[in-house]
Amino acid sequence: MASAISANRAELLAIATAVATEKMIDKAIVIEAMEEAIQKSARNRYGAENDIRAKLDPRSGDLRLWRVVEDYFKQVDLKQAEKLQAGAAIGDFIVDPLPPVDLGRIDAQSAKQVIFQKVRDAERDRQYEEFKDRANEVITGVIKSVEFGHVIVNLGRAEGVIRRDQQIPREVPRVGERVRALIMKVERTNRGPQIFLSRAHPEFMKKLFAQEVPEIYDGIIEIKAAARDPGSRAKIGVISRDSSIDPVGACVGMKGSRVQAVVQELQGEKIDIIPWSEDTATFVVNALQPATVSRVVIDEEESRIEVVVPDDQLSLAIGRRGQNVRLASSLTGSAIDIMTEAEASEKRQKEFTERSKTFEEELDVDETLSQLLVAEGFSELEEVAYIEISELSNIDGFDDELAGELQNRALEALERREEGQREERRAMGVEDALAEMPHITEAMLVVLGKAGIKTLDDLADLSTDELITRKKVTEQRRRSNNTDRPERRERSERSEDKGGVLGEFGLNDEQGNEIIMAARAHWFEDEPAASTEEAADAESSQ
Repeated sequence: MASAISANRAELLAIATAVATEKMIDKAIVIEAMEEAIQKSARNRYGAENDIRAKLDPRSGDLRLWRVVEDYFKQVDLKQAEKLQAGAAIGDFIVDPLPPVDLGRIDAQSAKQVIFQKVRDAERDRQYEEFKDRANEVITGVIKSVEFGHVIVNLGRAEGVIRRDQQIPREVPRVGERVRALIMKVERTNRGPQIFLSRAHPEFMKKLFAQEVPEIYDGIIEIKAAARDPGSRAKIGVISRDSSIDPVGACVGMKGSRVQAVVQELQGEKIDIIPWSEDTATFVVNALQPATVSRVVIDEEESRIEVVVPDDQLSLAIGRRGQNVRLASSLTGSAIDIMTEAEASEKRQKEFTERSKTFEEELDVDETLSQLLVAEGFSELEEVAYIEISELSNIDGFDDELAGELQNRALEALERREEGQREERRAMGVEDALAEMPHITEAMLVVLGKAGIKTLDDLADLSTDELITRKKVTEQRRRSNNTDRPERRERSERSEDKGGVLGEFGLNDEQGNEIIMAARAHWFEDEPAASTEEAADAESSQ
């Protein structure tokens, strides 16, 4: 760039045009960079205290250089001003033209650095503006290098990176190969825009289907859900807005041509295409294909789904290393517990026995009556105590007198239980003030006491999430070492993520916020009193 300063007019414009074309930036930015570089070098020649300006005409290439006289320290008398500018008057703004300068090697090198920096900044801004709104778009590039397991991709006008965790396992990237990836996000940094790419994200697979299946691109077919185990297996749930078009068949294509194109791009990843349904139970049954499902029980409060399968379908439903049930769980957005018919029967029998025993002891009734209540769908004392008495009396063998007696006994049992819980939490030192909080029961106070939360301040220090977030439970099936009975080689392992202190009670966010704010109310009640005491102390001191 040394010649850019001393070059003739045509050369200056030619250089500006060439740089702008190469870097794909506005020519005006390059000319502005040249002007700034010439100004900086001219100040070094004439003195840094001078305000020197340079102007390069973008059409003719003419370069003008001048010094501005504008403040007290740069004032000139009227005679000198008239020499610089004809007809000058006191108070005018004076411009002192300067002759062109022939810059030396050091000045030229400095000017070159200024131009390069300005052009580089403009190039980074252009790259960011070009890619900032292209998140979730599939882009094609050429692998430039592989650094520490991360793949650097040349995107033409910028570079992107596919981090190790966003690559397809066992895929070997080679320098010079073309690669397609999803733009996950674009961030502005001091080193320029960072473009993060992914080949492992479920959205990448959905975009590939949109490219291969015209009905998806046109919006006739929609991919409602997708889940992937990158490089191994994936599931997508599709639905058609046109009843005459089969969504699964359209995605598969003639002789599987459409889905195979996606499979090849994903390095042989097997893809299950299943019909999506608004009915959760139906969708779960579809999601667990190719396994056959006998029964589905949905727990909406816990967001869990219990699936019962025939004994010979257990391994197929779970999949290798739990892959099938894990993908189905991700697809439906709910935790899925899989059990055999025998296990489900054993579980139901155990629950039936436990509930019958509870009713028998708490209501002081015989085994036959307690079992009848369970058989009619009652599982908790609260259900017996607060249900409409007519629903109890309508049970075969019941009348109004028996129904009323059962309700009275249920209420008395609940009172005894609550009194026992009250004594337990008081023994732990939990303040009575906590019992006055909205939505708080004695059972909750016992749990709070066991967690060390015994005062209003202890409760007020918690966030809503720390108080009510539900515990996340993940159940997986693993192989046991018992080889004698093949049908029992699957065993269940349960892992739990610690939730909120009262997560088991099913409180919602609104109730949680109300409890926390009520616990903090005494903090604000103390402020006026404290201010009054300070004012009284100040008055007495006077």
